Amino acid sequence: MTNLIIVIIFLLAGIGLQFVRQVPANTAQYLNKYLIYVVLPILALKYIPEIELELSLLWPISTAWISFGISWLLFGTLGKHLNWKKSLTGCLIITTGLANTSFVGFPIVQALYGEEALKIALLIDQAGSFILVSSVAIIVASIYSEEKKRKRDITRKILTFPPFIFFIIAFMLNLLDFQFSAGISAIFDLIAKTLTPVALIAVGLQIKVSADAIRSQYLWLGLGYKLVLIPAVIFVLFGFVFRLEDFVFKISVIETAMAPMITGSIIAISHNLEPKLASLLVGIGIPLSFVTIGIWYFILG
Repeated sequence: MTNLIIVIIFLLAGIGLQFVRQVPANTAQYLNKYLIYVVLPILALKYIPEIELELSLLWPISTAWISFGISWLLFGTLGKHLNWKKSLTGCLIITTGLANTSFVGFPIVQALYGEEALKIALLIDQAGSFILVSSVAIIVASIYSEEKKRKRDITRKILTFPPFIFFIIAFMLNLLDFQFSAGISAIFDLIAKTLTPVALIAVGLQIKVSADAIRSQYLWLGLGYKLVLIPAVIFVLFGFVFRLEDFVFKISVIETAMAPMITGSIIAISHNLEPKLASLLVGIGIPLSFVTIGIWYFILG
């Protein structure tokens, strides 16, 4: 519960810093760059080489891919038929298609199901959410960005995206069974610990809550998908169609029910895909998800 309280504190701190005159207007942009160019690559090097790869674990990992795929199909179709701006469609696809499976997901899963559940949660995050945000999310952002890009430019952007580069390196290290020294691992741990405070402050700095923003149909459409619809899909699919083992089934549903991923919102913001909406989806989604996850926990039994 301490971790969850920390999440709320740093989010509120970011919102509060908006009213401090001494804080530069572009602080959030610099924090976003730090996350993308430093923290995410380090997380890949820290966790991925340690994962034990097993075929049976593809089921929980697939939840992240299913969630993003349905998000792309649903909002891509709605955007086309309802004549949404491309930036709006792209924002909803990316921000609601990716779950906050790490620094919100990990403490919740641990609190509800214990230490053993963290292994499955880690795989969902690293082999699912992390790969998606490092590659497919960049493709979607490039497609729906107002700035026209050629396929060659999109490919180059993915291949030069630091988290993706370091994911490939980390995966190769996993295959080679390479282990970093204790000193380097300690440095990785130190940098990794900055993810939660920096990311939440960055989001808080960009949240502009107003009556009009709260009434936005797109905000509640996105949160309805992320907190209600897609967990329900995984609940039915894994519980009644594929009939997964009870422990894996519960963790898969709970991780899918997490609020939108902060890194996904950062990708949307950095590509100018409705930055205010992307920030609101995370800023309102995180505290609201504490309620909806409790409901899902009750449903799961």
